[in-house]
Amino acid sequence: MIANHEAGRSHDGALEKVDVLLRELPRDENGTISLGQLSDAMEERAIGLMLLILAIPCCLPFVYLLPQIVAVPMAVLVGQMALGRKAPWLPVGLRKRRLPVEGFRSVLARVRKWGGWLERLTHRRFAGLTNTFAARVVGALLFVPCLSILTPLPLTNTVPGIGVAVASAGLIERDGLFVILGVFIALAWVAALLIGGPALIYVIVGLIGLR
Repeated sequence: MIANHEAGRSHDGALEKVDVLLRELPRDENGTISLGQLSDAMEERAIGLMLLILAIPCCLPFVYLLPQIVAVPMAVLVGQMALGRKAPWLPVGLRKRRLPVEGFRSVLARVRKWGGWLERLTHRRFAGLTNTFAARVVGALLFVPCLSILTPLPLTNTVPGIGVAVASAGLIERDGLFVILGVFIALAWVAALLIGGPALIYVIVGLIGLR
């Protein structure tokens, strides 16, 4: 199905492809879709597009619950990328996991409002950095940021989510520069948390203690 969308909308960016897919997939009476539906609707570049969809709720601060819902499927997907899979495979339990479409589209609209200019910068370049081998390396590098998103603590999901989304958009658009940028953002923030996190917690505890 995605191949058909891309044939008629080759000028559209990655976020537009996501919005089209979310609009057109059938929903249940609660307005939700399953991860299995998303997976089955995708063909070429399926893992990159599905990873982008799941990373979108993590890109904005103060969005609760959704990041933790999507973090495990994200980790599964990047693990499959690292193993060289081109089409996503999800276990039955994850395929049945349901996602609120309008909630996703609301977050997507906010992301496009503030980051739409970045999407317009993506285009095919350094395509060798998006080939099969490069995608395996990217999948391995993004595994830790996806685990960071799973952690329900402040500052652990927004920036890694942005990094994963940027890298995913790069894979979809065959933009090696965006792939590198996304991986750097995600890993740099996780490294900063690991190095500076304990010191930050110490400062916060000290400030609370002073009160």
